[in-house]
Amino acid sequence: MKTPPNSNPVVVVTGGARGIGLEICNTFLKRGYRVAALDIERETLAKTEAHFNTPDFLAIHCDVSKPVQVSRSVTRIERKFGRIDSLVNNAGVAIFKPILEVTWQDWRYVMDTNLDGAFWCTQACAKVMLKNGGGSVVNIASISGLRASTLRVAYGTSKAAIIHLTKQQAAELGDAGIRVNCVAPGPVATEMAKLVHSKAIIKDYHDTIPMNRYGSTEEIANAVAFLCSREASYINGQTIAVDGGFDASGVGLPTLRKSRQSTSPRKINKI
Repeated sequence: MKTPPNSNPVVVVTGGARGIGLEICNTFLKRGYRVAALDIERETLAKTEAHFNTPDFLAIHCDVSKPVQVSRSVTRIERKFGRIDSLVNNAGVAIFKPILEVTWQDWRYVMDTNLDGAFWCTQACAKVMLKNGGGSVVNIASISGLRASTLRVAYGTSKAAIIHLTKQQAAELGDAGIRVNCVAPGPVATEMAKLVHSKAIIKDYHDTIPMNRYGSTEEIANAVAFLCSREASYINGQTIAVDGGFDASGVGLPTLRKSRQSTSPRKINKI
């Protein structure tokens, strides 16, 4: 008796070997998806593949800034799983320098991966999605794409461009059955963040974020999974900041919070 083909949905996750990408892969596997992870870090990717150790997980070494590599990777995914239902454009790099010290090489390195990579991967995966009636794309931006900060001119600009790319893709692919949305994480407690965020920086973030903490990789992954689910079937072209209220808060919030905690409610006379 011939075994029927596996009809479980397939998600492609770029930058899936560690951090947020790894948690996204884990979340989708738990939800019954078959997962293809693309990553440029070959050794880390091999460890991730060994960690999951399941035929439902496909690890592919790929530089998403190279269209030929992306095309070959998507062809391999289609041959392996037969379909693509969702794409998560998570791969990203960052260079933190003063604005006047950023080189052409710095700028291109960030834009090639963060912006161009998302474009090439969506273009390639969307063609496969359309063979099965459509799908969902989630681009991972950043709170740095919504509000400016120091030392992040290339990174922040690339993420702001991702937010507009999301709208453009949603407008053009929506009527073909492919929804495109964006998640903009705030500070997240990843291994990389632990290495580059000093105690002073962490305190600064805590003082500014209304929820007074970093987010977790699980919280980002859950937002991504929701946007790829049927429950989000009428959400298209949107950017959700998963940031504990960081983008919503304004200047002076820490001081106002302390004031609120140390004083009783006061009556304000209307003018």
